[in-house]
Amino acid sequence: MTAAIVVKDLRKRYKDREAVRGVSFEVAQGEIFGIVGPNGAGKTTTLEMMEGLRRRDGGSVQVLGMDPAREPYRVRERIGVQFQMTAIQEKMRVDEALALFASFYRRRGDVAKLIAMLGLQPYLGQSFKNLSGGWQQRVSLALAAVHDPEIIFLDEPSTGLDPAARRELWEMIRGLREQGKTIVLTTHYMEEAEQLCDRVAMFREGEVALLDQPKRLVARMAGWDYIDFVSDDASLADIERLPCVQRAVETDGCIRVHGDDVQQVALAVLVLADSRGWRIRNLRFAAGTLDDLFVLLAGGEASGEARREGSAAKGEGSVAMGEGSGVV
Repeated sequence: MTAAIVVKDLRKRYKDREAVRGVSFEVAQGEIFGIVGPNGAGKTTTLEMMEGLRRRDGGSVQVLGMDPAREPYRVRERIGVQFQMTAIQEKMRVDEALALFASFYRRRGDVAKLIAMLGLQPYLGQSFKNLSGGWQQRVSLALAAVHDPEIIFLDEPSTGLDPAARRELWEMIRGLREQGKTIVLTTHYMEEAEQLCDRVAMFREGEVALLDQPKRLVARMAGWDYIDFVSDDASLADIERLPCVQRAVETDGCIRVHGDDVQQVALAVLVLADSRGWRIRNLRFAAGTLDDLFVLLAGGEASGEARREGSAAKGEGSVAMGEGSGVV
């Protein structure tokens, strides 16, 4: 597959802190590529260097075959950017904002089609400040796409939206991809990354710790399936001594137990509970998610395989694209 973006050994330092430390990856044309990680992991800084909005200290970036640091205007003609906060005059109407942003570019998209896709027709005469958060995000997305860009960068696009508005926004993002757009987004919502992204790069301390398809990221980690249950008298220490248990944690009275064979884990826990007289309630089986992986990586508690793959990431220079692509 053809690369829309190629990032190699990207670096950025702020005074005594290296915010981005040798980041490398590629984004395929037509792909939805996610960048996730805790606050301060280097996500937004990386995005801004790809957009040509922040000067890099090292490495290289190619966006549609161009260096955004050397050809910023040519790059910006062909990309769209939705920031976390879009600055629009409060009294400006939606139709006025669309007309203004469209005037910034030589290339014009099908604005009427974009308005229809985003459902903005009833709101064109309303001022931006009178729109709900969800509709403001729709307008921001329209402004990022008004000139028919080939790549759209979305920085935390669904922050602050209720679950219904978030899912509506996801459908719009998928609709843009169906039109052939390449989408690069940062997010704190792991469900969003799982639902939308073809591949996800998980950042930690300015580096790419893991990169792959969301399902593969979770599938390759050992012991991610688990049971959880509520018990007022169960002993976490006794559960952790069971040979089939990899780890057990308790949060707000709910005990989560991980193991390679969760059926065996459940049976062992129930037999132990019966012998000790513990009362077990609300027992359920669950599969590990990208959210679990995110929490463990952010807390530095990833499984051995995650740590090995994260270490391997530091030794490789680039990422293969498409099916089967792996860790950086």
